[in-house]
Amino acid sequence: MLIKRQSGNIILPSEITPREFVEARRHFIKQIAVGAAGSAGLIEMANRAAFAQDSGARKLPATANSNYVLMENKTSYKDATTYNNYYEFGTSKSDPAQTAGGLKTRPWTVSIEGEVNRPMKLDLDALMKIAPMEERIYRLRCVEGWSMVIPWTGYALSNLIKKVEPNSNAKYVEFTTLADKSQMPGLAYDVLNWPYMEGLRIDEAMHPLAFLTFGMYGQVLPNQNGAPLRIALPWKYGFKSAKAIVRIRFTSTQPKTAWNQAAPREYGFYSNVNPDVDHPRWSQATERRIGEDGFFAKKRKTLMFNGYNEVAGLYSGMDLRKYF
Repeated sequence: MLIKRQSGNIILPSEITPREFVEARRHFIKQIAVGAAGSAGLIEMANRAAFAQDSGARKLPATANSNYVLMENKTSYKDATTYNNYYEFGTSKSDPAQTAGGLKTRPWTVSIEGEVNRPMKLDLDALMKIAPMEERIYRLRCVEGWSMVIPWTGYALSNLIKKVEPNSNAKYVEFTTLADKSQMPGLAYDVLNWPYMEGLRIDEAMHPLAFLTFGMYGQVLPNQNGAPLRIALPWKYGFKSAKAIVRIRFTSTQPKTAWNQAAPREYGFYSNVNPDVDHPRWSQATERRIGEDGFFAKKRKTLMFNGYNEVAGLYSGMDLRKYF
């Protein structure tokens, strides 16, 4: 059972980084410093960082979906693309923007397999044509206590699911992400069991809010934000939204997911945003909006399901403290 902490005992995320993460980060910085000793190394690092920042410059037209508009200020593009959790590129929030520039996102194929009548292997262009592109503005809530508001471009994941025709044995959907040591420096460290894997119940994956995403802010996804495709699940903590997906598999049993395997007491399979269920090491009752609230400013109250109460019926009758 998760431990409820009193507000006076809340530990800031910056104060609780596990030792192995810190050591991996220090080693990573040291290796970069050694490799960048010459001018060629410095130029390469600059080019990679610039590519990561500029990769979103390619436009991705979409029609705004009026059902998913928030009366809240959007997080700036700069903040959303430079403050990221993406351990394949490093454990610091600034690492992905600095090291993801070399990721090759074309050609790219996604294998869709398992308990389906029509397994497929589709390239990126074919995937992007499954359904008309739309823009949705979603809140993103991280398990560490920060949040953003981001306009995403893509289409409902259910469009793809219907196309492959899951059979009666399909109870869950498993997402496997890219794990390429030649492009992802963070894979050198056993922070997680690579490749990164996530999963949903099939009814969660079919919910209209589950979004297969190819872009943000009207542009293609930057590498550090999950290019070339990811999912966006606004009622769940951010780590559930798998990035750089290479395989989607339909299964009869619950998938083994990355963070649940690494720390099952801290990261449940469902990971729905829930202000009443704390992480064992910090409260989930409040959040800090990136780029809007100063670190010492008054925090926002966290909303159940991140404010997306239309998903509540998916969990009717479930003990959300047990199935956290």
